[in-house]
Amino acid sequence: MNGMDLKDELHQKLRASRAVMLARVEGLSEYNMRRPMTPTGTNLLGLIKHLAGVEYVYFGDSLGRPAPEMLAWNEDGSVWDGADMWAKDDETSDYLIGLYRRACEHGDQTIDALDLDAAAHVPHWPGEGADTTLGVLLIHMLEGTAHHAGHADIVREMVDGRPGSDERDEAGWQTYVAQIQGAADTFAD
Repeated sequence: MNGMDLKDELHQKLRASRAVMLARVEGLSEYNMRRPMTPTGTNLLGLIKHLAGVEYVYFGDSLGRPAPEMLAWNEDGSVWDGADMWAKDDETSDYLIGLYRRACEHGDQTIDALDLDAAAHVPHWPGEGADTTLGVLLIHMLEGTAHHAGHADIVREMVDGRPGSDERDEAGWQTYVAQIQGAADTFAD
């Protein structure tokens, strides 16, 4: 496999994880996209907002290709207090989902334009690790997006019971979960 094939494969996997993220907010109300579903506040729209910001940082600023728009939470530093992980009341879902799509488009242009060994610098990474390459950032973004897509699968299921990728019907899910519960019950105190 030559470098171009590897880049294409990584880019294709990143696009697939991005599509999962967008699919998890489809058909939900503004409230259900925003509401915290875990004790730490994880919510679907916050995951989208976070990924929009990191797409712009890693495939924009870090590679000398700045984002065409400023993100308020980066500009004022509130990103470091978690401001990128939830939607403020004046940030609509249309805005944040559109922002994510634009950030991904910007990232796609960067990935297409540069080689995997293109030099990059991530200011918030410590020490010598801040100097890196597009290839490392592509792997980093793929891992991070897939990680958050897994969160989104679980959060969406908590919101409305819609599973991530499996096609079982409701009866199939009930049978499956009963099997799992039965196995767990053998170890109950």
